Amino acid sequence: MTFLTKLAAASNARDSVICIGLDPEPDRIPEHLGRGAQAAIRFLRRIVNATSDQACCYKPNMAFFERYGSAGLDVLHLTLQAIPDDIPVILDGKRADVPNTAAAYAESLFDRLHADAATVAPYIGMDSIAPFVLKGYALVLARTSNPGASDLQDLLVDGRPLYEHVVERCVATFPAEQCGFVVGSTYPAEAKRLRTLAPDRLFLMPGVGAQGGAVSAITAALDARGGGVLPSASRSILYAGSGDGFEKAAAAAALALRQQANDARGAAAAR
Repeated sequence: MTFLTKLAAASNARDSVICIGLDPEPDRIPEHLGRGAQAAIRFLRRIVNATSDQACCYKPNMAFFERYGSAGLDVLHLTLQAIPDDIPVILDGKRADVPNTAAAYAESLFDRLHADAATVAPYIGMDSIAPFVLKGYALVLARTSNPGASDLQDLLVDGRPLYEHVVERCVATFPAEQCGFVVGSTYPAEAKRLRTLAPDRLFLMPGVGAQGGAVSAITAALDARGGGVLPSASRSILYAGSGDGFEKAAAAAALALRQQANDARGAAAAR
């Protein structure tokens, strides 16, 4: 089953278009769960159990697991095991390198960790993205959600920002079934423009919540069928509460985000 097929099935089953990022931050994990890698495992498995009725996708960020050192892979494996089989997983590592190294990254993410999709940085070129496309589904960084995105992404090339050229080149090189884009929810105007350049592509839209992105921003990026967007939130859900009630707070935050996303899509469709 392809990533997009699996995502569509999970979305329909849960009436949801939201992705939940899994970013374990040691200092924010409730103290009663302990400390270290074991606390991260307990925390994340309970988060997944509490939110899996609301999410159509999960996105573990590799950096937050790698910070645990050699135990990090165990934390990641056990977290992935807790995710229901019908929910796709995006491994967020923003990997990219020269082709043979990119192929090793792709093998690690898709063959060993069994990701359904992966985030990929395009700076090295199309041949650095190709191994991820061949193994699974690549979400290429286009317009990212961070404040410093403009430092390089806005550089003008032939009178247009670099990120537009990235999207155009990827659309021309890779099929829609195997390549989409990361487009920050913090930049709705840019998302609207990119939709015209990539009308049939999935946009993963991080930055909802803690980074200041509004759920309503996804309406700027909807495709012609009223879909094509995957808003993603991490901290605003994972750390919505603390203490004994952390998982109930996470479930409530996920439910609220799911409803807000559905309302935004419904309002756009009614126009």
